[in-house]
Amino acid sequence: MRKRIITPVQQETAPLDHEWLNMEGLAEVEITSEDAAHPIESALLPGRASGWRAAGPGKQTIRLLFANPQRLRRIRLNFVELSTERTQEYVLRWSPDGGQSYREIVRQQWNFSPQGATSETEDLHVDLPAVTVLELSIIPDISKGNAYASLAQLRLA
Repeated sequence: MRKRIITPVQQETAPLDHEWLNMEGLAEVEITSEDAAHPIESALLPGRASGWRAAGPGKQTIRLLFANPQRLRRIRLNFVELSTERTQEYVLRWSPDGGQSYREIVRQQWNFSPQGATSETEDLHVDLPAVTVLELSIIPDISKGNAYASLAQLRLA
């Protein structure tokens, strides 16, 4: 019998914190609201644990405006809901022309349940050549409940 030993295939790993884009130096942020105890910086910058939370219930928008067009290859979103059962929908879009037009990246719904599904992480591999605006819209409860939108983490590479 013939045999040969092969080298295991390396799994692609998530970028380390230093490989994610430094949002603080690259983008201006527009948001529809924020809870003072959970500012948007808590979701965008490494080392912040609390994440962002809206100041009130209903649909919320987070918009990143880049001073210079950015090439994006990876987008990681993390949503956490520990206490309320709800179905959330989010839409992630990008603009190459300063917000004159948008192209949808993903639209997704997720069912949160305190008994099981308390976290949703999306790790999107994309090839967006010149992003000037990245927009995330969140409907925290599609049944029009009083849920508050939140975002534990948004990272770009």
